[in-house]
Amino acid sequence: MKSHGYAAHDKSSPLVPFDFERRDPGPKDVVIEIAYSGICHSDIHQVRDEWGGSIYPMVPGHEIVGKVTAIGNAVTKFKVGDLAGVGVTVETCMACENCLASAEPYCTKGMVGTYNAKTYSDEPTFGGYANNIVAPEHYVFSISPKLDLAAVAPLLCAGITTYSPLRHWKVGPDTKVGIVGLGGLGHMGLKFAHSFGAHVVQFTTSESKIDDAKKLGADEVVITKDASQMAKHAGSLDFILDCVSAPHDLNAYLNLLRLNGTLCLVGLPDQPLPIAPFAVIANRRSLSGSMIGGMAETQEMLDYCAEKNIVSEIELTPIQKLAEAYERILKADVKYRFVIDMATLKS
Repeated sequence: MKSHGYAAHDKSSPLVPFDFERRDPGPKDVVIEIAYSGICHSDIHQVRDEWGGSIYPMVPGHEIVGKVTAIGNAVTKFKVGDLAGVGVTVETCMACENCLASAEPYCTKGMVGTYNAKTYSDEPTFGGYANNIVAPEHYVFSISPKLDLAAVAPLLCAGITTYSPLRHWKVGPDTKVGIVGLGGLGHMGLKFAHSFGAHVVQFTTSESKIDDAKKLGADEVVITKDASQMAKHAGSLDFILDCVSAPHDLNAYLNLLRLNGTLCLVGLPDQPLPIAPFAVIANRRSLSGSMIGGMAETQEMLDYCAEKNIVSEIELTPIQKLAEAYERILKADVKYRFVIDMATLKS
């Protein structure tokens, strides 16, 4: 199937127009004409090979929404014209204990990413900075027409990456929750934690984000550079969701957890972060991490968002300005997620 998008050809070159072939759809496949594709910080890490092992040419993008244009004859959940999305995953073994428990991202054979990966048949995967995508029905999500489609795109990664751990650790009323970082991930964690009824403390380095944090649902905002503000919350939080992808001091946040509290990492800094043993053993604290959710949980999140009218705060960008968008993301100069308007690909 002929496709057109933007690709990186090595770790230092800009993304440029790229024609490529996707596989022809099979009986269980769904073909989507992509309307919008979110820009995730992990796109930048992988384009620039900051995690190692990048495969070029690379068409990034795993926050994909659009309209179904074709379906295989065994597809039951979709019809042509439906709104649909694809997230981070396009293949898992569907047979291991994790897949059978609807935890496909933790597939023991290995989750196949929507881009920068090889399928089990050794074909490269290409992502959503393109005009179309073909994916098995199991990894395609239904999207409510009640929601702003462009603002839904980041839910496929930033949304489920924060929703899943907040649900797993049972965040809700009578819990005091910290959200570290108010960016693409953090603002979704804040929205969800507030929606679940928690008392939410937003941690940020930027005084300019105080008003935004409160509008998005924060009960309190802490400027992390102010030691006295941090000390006020020592030993008081049940759960902290750390959404920061830059190097930072985890021990400062571990010290804010109460007995049996958990600090969960969802941000992905490109270097190890040191842990002081006493910061963990005090109060029997746990340091954990979480990926995206499984397919059923992702659909659950999308349905919840439709019910509660929750979407990402976005800024649309033409695909021709990818380099500018990447640089602005690295400067935290976006509120709070860039989404590519794929209609601009035609120009």
